[in-house]
Amino acid sequence: MSAMIEQAVDAVVDMRAYAAGTAPATDWFAGRKAPAFADNAAQVSAVSLRGEGRVEGLAADEFVLVLEGRLEIESDARTLTVLPDNGVVLPVGSNFGWRASDDLLAIVYTAPAQGPGSATTPVAIDLDADMTPSSPPAAENLLGPVPSCRNHTDYLSANSEFVCGIWDSTPYHRRQIPYRQVELMLLLEGEVSFSNDKGSVTFRKGDVCMFVRGDGCAWLSEQYVKKIYATQRPVS
Repeated sequence: MSAMIEQAVDAVVDMRAYAAGTAPATDWFAGRKAPAFADNAAQVSAVSLRGEGRVEGLAADEFVLVLEGRLEIESDARTLTVLPDNGVVLPVGSNFGWRASDDLLAIVYTAPAQGPGSATTPVAIDLDADMTPSSPPAAENLLGPVPSCRNHTDYLSANSEFVCGIWDSTPYHRRQIPYRQVELMLLLEGEVSFSNDKGSVTFRKGDVCMFVRGDGCAWLSEQYVKKIYATQRPVS
């Protein structure tokens, strides 16, 4: 389940490779690895929590994607158990206890927020949720047939810029376009190749990648694709 890299593509980061070797930490915030990406609207880091603890009044929206081990999130609403290849959204202002297995490795995506969005307590990504049709890539960017795409949103921030959920699509080929967003993506099904003038990289089922703001890359999927995603994109 590792990305096949023909040559590095600077628009895409292999997040499992980035997270490897993250030092264990016993505090929710301390001990996070130097961010793979950070600006004033998004920060994406790795963490290897150990033990248990509690967070009061979380200062930003956070999405935690578990790569290895087990993470339990306990709030007044419910206790959520997050296993590998799944994630949980922790809305700004959340109060929760956490418990990590001795082998936990996760990616944390932090997006500053003034207030909670579509939920006020922790929300797990629902891998089995019914999805509804969503807009395909713009026709002028496609290099082949228009795909059929679907989406389910588990969390939408108060400013509508930070979104977490699942998405799927039939195969398509899209030219390189600039990225205004920062997207963290775990492939649940399928295979996608990304390319730009620096080279190309292919990600497969189980791989985790991140797209950064900038010149972007082309997308080529020749089979059905399904993903978990968390993305921050300015509204205007």
